[in-house]
Amino acid sequence: MGLWISEERQTTMHSEVSVKLTGNQEFRFDLAGAEPMGHEAGRRWLDEQFISLDCEPLRASGKVLLADKVLTVARAAGAPLMQDPDWSRNFARAASAALARPIVRVDVPGMAVTF
Repeated sequence: MGLWISEERQTTMHSEVSVKLTGNQEFRFDLAGAEPMGHEAGRRWLDEQFISLDCEPLRASGKVLLADKVLTVARAAGAPLMQDPDWSRNFARAASAALARPIVRVDVPGMAVTF
C-alpha cells in the first residue's frame, strides 16, 4: 500500500491597475501583496474622491457609471496624486474592487477604461 501526498498549489491571480495621463506619462500599480478592498468599499472610496476632487459627470444625463468615475477621478488626480504612494495604492485597490476586475487600464487622453 502506497501513501500519496498531494501538493496543493495556490494560484495567485495577477492584479494591476495602470493609468495613462499623457502620451509619455503612465503609472502602473501592482496590487500583489496589497490587502484587497471589497466592492462596496471601493465604490465608497471612489465616491468620496469624486466629490473631494470636484469631478463632473461625463454624461449629459448626469448618470455616473463606475468606469466613468474611475476615469474622472484619475483625470482630476493627475500626476501629483498618482505619485503619492498612499493615495495611488488606494486608487488602484478601489478601481479594481469597484469594477470587480483584476486588470484595469485607464487611458485618460483616450477617455477609456478597459479590463
